[in-house]
Amino acid sequence: MAKQIVDAIGMKRAIMRMTYEIVERNKGTDDLILVGIKTRGLYLAQRIAANLKRLEDVEIPVGALDISKYRDDLSDTEKARMIHEQQLGFEITDKNVVLVDDVLYTGRTIRAGLDALMDQGRPSKINLAVLVDRGHRELPIRPDFIGKNIPTAQTEEVKVEMSEIDNQDSIEIVGD
Repeated sequence: MAKQIVDAIGMKRAIMRMTYEIVERNKGTDDLILVGIKTRGLYLAQRIAANLKRLEDVEIPVGALDISKYRDDLSDTEKARMIHEQQLGFEITDKNVVLVDDVLYTGRTIRAGLDALMDQGRPSKINLAVLVDRGHRELPIRPDFIGKNIPTAQTEEVKVEMSEIDNQDSIEIVGD
């Protein structure tokens, strides 16, 4: 059973709101970099960058972060089979990095993302932007920018669909 929580228009509004908050919190866009956790985090980062281009007329670098080798829930054999390719293509040292992901749940993906970022350089500051915060944290991680808070049961799953790979934009709760 799936229940749509946010449609395409609601998703667009949430991303725009996050964009405004990023500009306000960073007091502009100087030294700002967006890094999306693959896969949907990257598409969210690209949409935020497009919003920044329209609003502030600036090109913000966007990078993709593959966190697979930093995950603590995979065996070494599984990690070895994965392709590990960082695609930042720019320096993050002394920059204001916004780490972007689609859903924040236990915090383990974000912890892996922070480890991966620190292997790339030493940013001045790292903020976290998530489209959905569903709660149930296992680690002390808190987002700075949230598109939507969606309380869930642990037996439920939050499914984010993005037009870039799913041919539509929506957020659904699946389960129970």
